[in-house]
Amino acid sequence: MPDTVGDIARQLARDAERVCRTYLPAGHREGHYWLAGDVQGSKGRSLYVRLKGGDHGKGAAGKWTDAATGEHGDLLDLIALNLGHDQLSATLDEARRYLALPKAADHHDRDMVRAPAGSRKAAQRLFAACRSIASTPAESYLGARQLHRLRTERWLRFHPRCWYRPSEDDPPGTANTFPALIAAVTDGAGTITGIHRTWLDPARRDKADIATPRRAMGDLLGHGVRLGNAGPVMAIGEGLETMLSWRMMLPTMPTIATLSAAHLAALEWPTVVQRLYVVRDDDAAGDAAWTQLDDRAGTRGIDLIPVVSPTGNDLNDGLMALGRDRLLSELAPQLRLEDIERYQIRT
Repeated sequence: MPDTVGDIARQLARDAERVCRTYLPAGHREGHYWLAGDVQGSKGRSLYVRLKGGDHGKGAAGKWTDAATGEHGDLLDLIALNLGHDQLSATLDEARRYLALPKAADHHDRDMVRAPAGSRKAAQRLFAACRSIASTPAESYLGARQLHRLRTERWLRFHPRCWYRPSEDDPPGTANTFPALIAAVTDGAGTITGIHRTWLDPARRDKADIATPRRAMGDLLGHGVRLGNAGPVMAIGEGLETMLSWRMMLPTMPTIATLSAAHLAALEWPTVVQRLYVVRDDDAAGDAAWTQLDDRAGTRGIDLIPVVSPTGNDLNDGLMALGRDRLLSELAPQLRLEDIERYQIRT
């Protein structure tokens, strides 16, 4: 009887086509591969699963790759992502159910090691288990914040039941899962190093009523949530919604949200950048981050321009209070005219 992760993965691989037909039913077979659009089983061709091969090595049966995301793994990984599991034990229970095997005894096997909580790998797996924000509570939440036309942003996704660990500040009985807006933190090469979660209350089109509705995990230092491809003129700032608000006014200017003042100061700048707008908070942490950025910019010859919201609050509050056109008008004295003309929406 299979009793380790490796044994179970190999038994799944020996019946790879039936596994694919079960978990990726919208896909289809072509030659020795099963093709689908993603790990959720959408129609498409970017994800391919090898149906024939040995038990081990690169060409083994059951190995899969999603060319669109770079994710890859075996059929246990595929089932975990398909069903949104965040614990290996749940995936093993599902695999044993599928294979009609007895439920595991209550012990730990050396192979039963999942990605460490909060790790880069855990962040990548969570992001791969998400879907587009289109027509989801995430899109509704963003719309309520006057943040629109974001369906095509590569690094924004939605998870319907994202795990939440209640803190001591949450009341007893707080739920362990909520819908969530998920933003991927990436390095300059586009590798996911972490994620940022905003848990949601769909009924109110707002953040969930919990102690910490926003949390980040993974390898964050030097990286950020990137909106658009790097270019000679860019904008950076702390909050995700702050930089999405910038995106509403100047939608073709690439931006990066670093998620905190400390990470803003430590951001690894793209080599192509020549002028950098820094959307900063007007507080002690913002002052410290600006000082470090200014020192670094001087050594690189980068034109560094500070930007502060004209309302005194963050940029998203300004967008909601003033609207896009008036906010851009009031920000204009802090910006270069040529950048406003080049990057704003043409109306």
